[in-house]
Amino acid sequence: MKITKPTLLLDKSKCLNNIKIMAEKATKNNLLLRPHFKTHQSIEIGKWFSDFGINSITVASVSMAEYFAQHGWKDITIAFPFNKLEIDEINELASSIELNLLILSVESINFLKKNLKHKVGIFIKIDAGYHRTGILPENIDILDEILTGILNFDLIEFKGFLTHSGHTYTAGSIDKITAIHNDCLHKMQKLKLHYFKTFPNLIVSIGDTPSCSLMDNFDGIDEIRPGNFVFYDLMQNQFGSCAIDQIALCVACPIVAKYKERNKIIVYGGVVHFSKEYILNEEGERLFGLIIELGNKGWSSPLEGMYVSSLSQEHGIIKAPDEHFEKFKVGDVIGILPVHACLTANLMGSYLTFANEVIDHMP
Repeated sequence: MKITKPTLLLDKSKCLNNIKIMAEKATKNNLLLRPHFKTHQSIEIGKWFSDFGINSITVASVSMAEYFAQHGWKDITIAFPFNKLEIDEINELASSIELNLLILSVESINFLKKNLKHKVGIFIKIDAGYHRTGILPENIDILDEILTGILNFDLIEFKGFLTHSGHTYTAGSIDKITAIHNDCLHKMQKLKLHYFKTFPNLIVSIGDTPSCSLMDNFDGIDEIRPGNFVFYDLMQNQFGSCAIDQIALCVACPIVAKYKERNKIIVYGGVVHFSKEYILNEEGERLFGLIIELGNKGWSSPLEGMYVSSLSQEHGIIKAPDEHFEKFKVGDVIGILPVHACLTANLMGSYLTFANEVIDHMP
C-alpha cells in the first residue's frame, strides 16, 4: 500500500461491526433503521448495509437521492427541507422510487399539489429542541393546516413526523444527551398520541448518532436515522457515543518537516482534508486530530500527548512530546483520527482499505 499524499484509510472490519451493532439495536427495539448515507456517500459501503437487511435509506439532498437511486436504492427519504426549485428532479425521482420529502409549511404542500406528477410520501419536520428547522410540536394549528391540505390528494401520502436532535452534539455529557433524548421522546410521543386515531400508521422518526448509540429507550419511536455511527470519530468518542477503537477512519499524511526546538511535526494534510472542526482537551487546547501509528492491517491506539494543534489549507502541525517526536522522520506516513468523520470523508473522497481496495465516494 503506497501512500504519497493525504489518503483516507478505512478499517472495514470496524465499519462492519459498527453497522452490525446499530442494526441489532434497531431489531431489538422494533425500529426501522433508515441510515443516513450522507456520512459515507458510497455505493460499496451501502452494499454492506444491504447485507444486514437494510433497504431504506436517508440522504441529505436531491442529488444524493439521484445518486443512490441510480445504484438500486428504491426507498429514500431526503432529510432536508423541500426545495421547490428542484421539483423537476423530484418528479423524475418519484417516477421510479418510493421517495419521501421533508415539509415545513402549508406553502410547500400547496406547491406540491399544483406541480407533483408522481406520488411522494411526506414527513413533517418537527423542532423538538434543536431550533434549526421544523415546526414546534405545540403548534397544532399549523400541523392541522398542513395535514388538512393533503387529505384527499392522491399524490401525497402522509408518512409521519420526523425530528433531529442535533443539539446532542453540543451537550457535552452523557447525562445531557440523555436529557435531550428523553425530552425529544416526550414531545414526539405526545404528538403521536394526538394524531394516532386519524393516522394510525404514522411513523415517528428520530436521527442523531449520540442518542441512537447511547440510549436504550425508544418508546413511541418507529424509525431511527443515524449516519455518523458507520465510522464514528473523535467528537463522538468525546461524547461517549463510541470507544476509540470503534473509529473506522483515519487520514494517512506524509511528514514533510520536523522542528525539534518546537517539538512540532509538519504533515501534508490540512483544512482541505479535515475541515476546521476541533475538540477541546482537558487543558482547553484545540485538537484537530489525534495521532496513531499505521500498521499493515490497522492502526494503534492514539499516542499519548500527541495531537494536531493547528491546520492551514494544506499543512497540519502536530505537537509531539519527546518520546514520540523521535519515532518519526521526514518521509514517514503518520495516521490522524479525524474530529468529524462526515466532513473529512466528504472532503477526501474515496477510501482505501488495508486490503488495498479503493472504495467509491459520491463525486
